[in-house]
Amino acid sequence: MAKKTIHTLEEIYPESAVAAQRERYEKSAEEFRSIFGDSEQLRYFSAPGRTEVGGNHTDHNHGKVLAASVNLDVIAVVEPTDDNIITIKSEGFPEDSVDISDLSVHENEKNSSAALIRGVAAGFKNNGFNIGGFKAYTTSNVMKGSGLSSSAAFEVLIGNILSGIYNAGGISAVKIAQIAQYAENEYFGKPSGLMDQMASSVGGFVAIDFKNTQAPIIENIPVDFSSYGHALCIIDTKADHADLTDEYAAIPREMKAIASYFSAEYLREISRADVILNMGILRQKYGDRAVLRALHFFEENERVDKLVHSLRHQHFDDFLSSINESGNSSYKYLQNIFAVSDYTHQAVGIALNVAEHALTRKGACRVHGGGFAGTVQAFVPLDRLESFQSGIDDALGQGACHILSIRPWGGVEILEA
Repeated sequence: MAKKTIHTLEEIYPESAVAAQRERYEKSAEEFRSIFGDSEQLRYFSAPGRTEVGGNHTDHNHGKVLAASVNLDVIAVVEPTDDNIITIKSEGFPEDSVDISDLSVHENEKNSSAALIRGVAAGFKNNGFNIGGFKAYTTSNVMKGSGLSSSAAFEVLIGNILSGIYNAGGISAVKIAQIAQYAENEYFGKPSGLMDQMASSVGGFVAIDFKNTQAPIIENIPVDFSSYGHALCIIDTKADHADLTDEYAAIPREMKAIASYFSAEYLREISRADVILNMGILRQKYGDRAVLRALHFFEENERVDKLVHSLRHQHFDDFLSSINESGNSSYKYLQNIFAVSDYTHQAVGIALNVAEHALTRKGACRVHGGGFAGTVQAFVPLDRLESFQSGIDDALGQGACHILSIRPWGGVEILEA
């Protein structure tokens, strides 16, 4: 394995943010020492949140996505230990201590950070990589429940720590993402696809084809939204993701049910024509919602190609049209705007209405990520950005609208801050 490059703060963060980030890392080191004591061998790691630009709920059925790492991240100050205990204190959360000499699934750890830690360690071990103990203090500005995949960033962070400390930084970004997904699926108990982990781990603005999840095809798509006179914004609906795992899980389950009728495991193995020609029996056997979600998959998968083509050929108006079409499909066919189990709360729908009004038929907006709660994504003309942000904050609360930029790097180790 080749040793992975260790980056500087100046490489990872915009010039205007370096001083604040250095202060953030130094403060985190102080917090580490106040919790775990002095250390002369501290190491620093970072993993970014991600934004999904196209391919809403396609990855878990081996579809295509367009995604990017963003300028919000979870960072860790780490000290290696000579035992098999991983101890992590995350800002605002109780301390987790996991003995990785036991890598079995613990049912009582499901939906917890401890499950992710144990799962990532197990994934490393299963792949023949080295593992060991460490102490870490982490802090994150990837808002929990924001749709920016704070859990994936945490998983990728753990993978980079184990890679950096015990494997000379030689584990590839793709392999770390695959292990992170394994931890989330098998140990945490959420049947996610691979997009969140891959976007966080690989970094940059990328198109990913998951037809073969063991060897996904990844293409870098250079893009600067400001050159098109637009900014990327994420609107925090301030809704709670808690207790929504069943809603998320129903989407891949129903899509795979449709695929199973054709003796396939994933929708990527069949076509829209297959569904159309068997519409009657599929509706009767699996219900209308499952059929609609399958139809969304096929159209959204094609839409990713359209989005990539538009960006490559600098047809930004076509890009915006496809973004709006994606949001329309998610609302009508995928149906991940609100939970049917809690239909009185529809924070995503409210945010979409407010965003559309604030955009006044310019730019684009859509549900972002898993849906049901979390965030809305918007591409906002720069000449309307100030009024858009203030309008969103007035309606949904101060700090609801976040202006983001694309981070060129995924999970990394950073030179001493």
